Amino acid sequence: MEQLFQAAVIGIVQGLTEFLPISSSAHLIVLPQLLGWSDPFLNSAAFDVMLHLGTLVALLVYFWRDLWRLFGAFLASFRDRRIGADPERRLAWLLVVTVVPAALLGASLEGFFDTFFRDRLLLIAVLLAVGAALLWFAERIGRRQRDLEELRVADAAAIGIAQAFALFPGISRSGITIAAGLALGLKRESAARFSFLMGTPIIAGAGLWKLRGVLAEGGVGENTAALAVGIVASTVAGLVAIGALLAYLRRYSTGVFIAYRLVAAALLAVWLLMRAA
Repeated sequence: MEQLFQAAVIGIVQGLTEFLPISSSAHLIVLPQLLGWSDPFLNSAAFDVMLHLGTLVALLVYFWRDLWRLFGAFLASFRDRRIGADPERRLAWLLVVTVVPAALLGASLEGFFDTFFRDRLLLIAVLLAVGAALLWFAERIGRRQRDLEELRVADAAAIGIAQAFALFPGISRSGITIAAGLALGLKRESAARFSFLMGTPIIAGAGLWKLRGVLAEGGVGENTAALAVGIVASTVAGLVAIGALLAYLRRYSTGVFIAYRLVAAALLAVWLLMRAA
């Protein structure tokens, strides 16, 4: 029962923090250590991969209409050999542009990001604060006047490059892509929506790439129940987080998330100092 409870908690945390701009990777590294949870499966790459596939399901369920239209527009651009003035064909190709930087960096440094930060929690605290500063700066300089239809290729490339830096735990994929969108003048909700749409192929690609390694190592063994609980919790929490964040950003700034990140960074640093004393 204890394993199932921990799997549910970690799944909920993954689902919420994957989409709220507060860094899922930082929370998944810090939480088990903070609570003293040492279950080898729940701290394994296999469980982490499956939780990401749970958040992928949340994206597919929430945005299935948008994704279906964009996929059709993408195929139509090949059929007609043109993008033209069709906004959906254009958006589909802009999303393709955003995938390239993170895919290249992730493929080349996958092992580094999976292992380097697990024993360097103080660095994660610093990166949480850095992510807060990026969001604050984007809020300060962003005009918040543009919709997705006004994005250009250069904008998509810039947001895609920003997404690549989310591989550092504490930065947050949604956080840095929303910040990049805001800095480029997007409205808050438009920046979040673009962040979620561009996250679909990168989360799918990363999850399937890592799943290959998990299956090669023998799968999940006797932890099927814990895995199922974690995936369901991650999916449900992800759906809640997506809808809540889009609704929230229609009316408010990202200030509450900036404050959360700074408080979390400070508390993590204090906890580490107390533990070392």
